[in-house]
Amino acid sequence: MAFESLSERLSAAFKKLRGKGKLTEADVKEVMREVRLVLLGADVNIKVVKAFVSAVTERATGAEVLESLTPAQQVIKIVNEELIALMGSESAKLKIASAPPTVVMMVGLQGSGKTTNTAKLAGLYAKQQNKRPLLAACDVYRPAAIDQLKVVGEGVGVPVYSEEGNSDVVAIAQHAVSHARQHGNDMVFLDTAGRLHVDETLMEELRRLKEAVEPIEILLVVDAMTGQDAVNVAKSFDELLDITGVVMTKMDGDTRGGAALSVKYVTGKPIKFIGTGEKLGDIEVFHPDRMASRILGMGDVLTFIEKAQQTFDLKKAEEMEKKLRQQKFDLNDFLVQMQQMKQMGGIEQIASMMPGVNSSALKDAEVDEKALSRIEAIITSMTPRERAHPELLNASRKRRIAAGSGTKVEDVNKLLKQFNQVVTLTRQLGGMTKGGKRRGALRLPF
Repeated sequence: MAFESLSERLSAAFKKLRGKGKLTEADVKEVMREVRLVLLGADVNIKVVKAFVSAVTERATGAEVLESLTPAQQVIKIVNEELIALMGSESAKLKIASAPPTVVMMVGLQGSGKTTNTAKLAGLYAKQQNKRPLLAACDVYRPAAIDQLKVVGEGVGVPVYSEEGNSDVVAIAQHAVSHARQHGNDMVFLDTAGRLHVDETLMEELRRLKEAVEPIEILLVVDAMTGQDAVNVAKSFDELLDITGVVMTKMDGDTRGGAALSVKYVTGKPIKFIGTGEKLGDIEVFHPDRMASRILGMGDVLTFIEKAQQTFDLKKAEEMEKKLRQQKFDLNDFLVQMQQMKQMGGIEQIASMMPGVNSSALKDAEVDEKALSRIEAIITSMTPRERAHPELLNASRKRRIAAGSGTKVEDVNKLLKQFNQVVTLTRQLGGMTKGGKRRGALRLPF
């Protein structure tokens, strides 16, 4: 996640407070000096840093905190609350027009991921909100821009409106909105042209487009990796177009996180969505409280639960639980569980949402994201009978499976050991719930 380094450095700064029974104003100010350096190092806008440090210091040097029995926790609580306030307090959803279609105009510079994230956003509303969006190809300048939109549109199951050979962007947008009304599309996402930098020609076209179709939302797509440049771009677009919000991409990259902490304060406009990976499903509503929790190393359990609910089929989960209890759980079922975990983003992304899990510790432990693919290859190299009856797997069968999956016999043995551990653990838990006590739903330990 984008805030790995920031989270670790803030945790180190607060460690000094935890060993103290009581705090003095000098203690607080010393820690806040370190916090100031950490934030500046994370490329947070200097005005934002000054305002943030001032607000936290004022609250943290109050009598209520200094005389508290748990002063360190109180200071961290204040930091958490001020981080949330800095990023916008509450998540900001898209406004929906009273009379469809809801027109959303997507703007940004080249390379920000605008086209892909326009499709991701349309896919999100189709999947989670049961909307019928339409993508409109309004970038007539970049070679293959229309083809790219069609490819990603197909990937998320959203149709694309385009007019090959027409260079009148305003007319294309107007026709797209009319097409949506006639064909029952309740949302239209306009994928507009980007530029290498903010220029008057681009802005004039976007102003004319805004005037012609009157979008209810104008979302600026910015690349979190560009740090302060992202904030400056947001400010420029906001001054000229009065944007309604920001979509911040590449939040999964090795970025210092300063843009996410600065953009709301500098522009007054909220971050509404964040791109969290390269897959077409890797886009989330931005929740300031959850992000603040991640920054402070407290995890993000709510997002984890939401991802699990979206990924796991309740009926299948109940069937799986029944199989586990009846000891009919086989390698086919094990593979299904692993594939569902893969859909949730893999081990590292899941672990990053867990309270107290340190990303650098994960790297030290060499969490192997390829392990899921390797398990899939091993199990699919087995015959249907072998998957249903793992006890049949003797030495010669294991050698054949290893050769067929491009792995080693040791990998096959390791997989079988993991499978047996799950089965054994399930039986133990099943036994513990006997005797009239209510049995809770079992969850696999990975």
